[in-house]
Amino acid sequence: MAWILLTMAGLLEIGFAFGMKWSVGFTRLIPGLFTAVTGLSSIFLLSISLRTLPVAAGYAVWTGIGAAGTAILGMVFLGESAALPRVLCIVLILAGVIGLKLGN
Repeated sequence: MAWILLTMAGLLEIGFAFGMKWSVGFTRLIPGLFTAVTGLSSIFLLSISLRTLPVAAGYAVWTGIGAAGTAILGMVFLGESAALPRVLCIVLILAGVIGLKLGN
């Protein structure tokens, strides 16, 4: 159950990052509220998952999901660079996340 909560927290972290972009520095109400809700929800679920998971693995997986997911969606929806070195680095992040899950 902790891994499911951690995955949900990571996905909310992606929403939080996009919310920051869309809120334009919290100058837009609805995107700003979305950002606050996703950010707080993400941290809340992370903290619950850390009741049973090791903090090092949990935090690394949470940030990995957020970083890789945000980068991928930025490429797909925001036209950000999809250069090969960048994609390879995302693959390395995902490999690390999977390795931390399997090693735990």
